[in-house]
Amino acid sequence: MQEATALNEILAANRAAGRIALSVAVTEGVTRRRRVYEDGPLRVRFPNAATDVLEAMIVNTAGGIAGGDRHDLDICVEDGAALAVTTAAAEKVYRAQDGGSAIAIKMTVGEGARLTWLPQETILFDRAKLDRRIDVELSQSARFVMAEAVVFGRSAMDETVEQGAFSDRWRVRRDGMLMFAETIRLDGAIAQMLREPAVAGGGVAIATVLAAPGDQDMVERLRAQTFCGEVGASSWNGLAMARLCAKDGASLRRDLAAAFAAMGGTLPRLWLN
Repeated sequence: MQEATALNEILAANRAAGRIALSVAVTEGVTRRRRVYEDGPLRVRFPNAATDVLEAMIVNTAGGIAGGDRHDLDICVEDGAALAVTTAAAEKVYRAQDGGSAIAIKMTVGEGARLTWLPQETILFDRAKLDRRIDVELSQSARFVMAEAVVFGRSAMDETVEQGAFSDRWRVRRDGMLMFAETIRLDGAIAQMLREPAVAGGGVAIATVLAAPGDQDMVERLRAQTFCGEVGASSWNGLAMARLCAKDGASLRRDLAAAFAAMGGTLPRLWLN
């Protein structure tokens, strides 16, 4: 018993707590960094700092997320600035022995500012536990396009997520008024749930794209594309959304890049290579 307690204490002490706080602003007509704070395993790099749309690339030096880890990201795009955010690699969420991992993302977009959010895929391993919360605050004239992709297991390695827990909560407000809210929760026998026709119909890779403002023209551009998997799109109340489901991560990635561009997103250079 004492050995087990000591092991748990060692594991708890080695949990990673990462944080990035980034704000960008317009200086002499170009979007530049105003403030950058990094802590723990998280870093942010800027591969094209001289262009109108600043690209920020988030790096997790730990190589993945384990049970008990926590990541906090705070992104602020000040009035008139333009920022595109991605990640250096797919984020891997490993099996959790007991406590789950957490990611909290806060994004603020000022008047006349633009933010595109397109991280690479989040890959969940069998028995992974992840709670993710995304909160977005938009000014009246802000423009925002975001996408998140989740892959349940590495298909190329014949991996299956039989059990696990995944909670994904999105809240988007404009001028303080809630305009979009949803929560996805899969807990328990995830592989069995994904096989259900009303869930993923056997697909193991899913994504959501949200554009604000968004309109029916975006939806029609997306519907004109040819996709590997299943894609549905709609627009309402100044928003446009696309849902994607594919049989593997590679197919989803191709579909997501096409959908994101059709809905007005700026594809980072990493997605074009």
